[in-house]
Amino acid sequence: MARSPFGEGAPDLQVVLDALDDPDCRRIIKTLDQPMTASEISETCDIPRSTAYRKLELLSEASLVDERVEVRSDGHHTSRYVVNFAAVTLGLDDDRDIEITVERPERSPDERVAALWEEVRKGT
Repeated sequence: MARSPFGEGAPDLQVVLDALDDPDCRRIIKTLDQPMTASEISETCDIPRSTAYRKLELLSEASLVDERVEVRSDGHHTSRYVVNFAAVTLGLDDDRDIEITVERPERSPDERVAALWEEVRKGT
């Protein structure tokens, strides 16, 4: 799903439910009180690094975490992950279909520019 850094629509209901149903994903969300690398998440959550990457991919697809790429002074880059929601709400629409609303935290101007740059870098 292509996402705009200026305002995202709601992610797919099933993808969000799958991510929130996963105990490792919930542990990662609870752990991410500050930006962390996948290695740091793996160590903190006591899960294999390969599992951490799979869970981060699931959380990213559900639009519940964002990857922030930092360029180091040596020219290499480091990805850090941050929680990208303040609340997830399920409700019924007018046709009594289940709808999902994901409330996003406010982004600083620097974070909006970084998100825009990340979208450009990914080519989406």
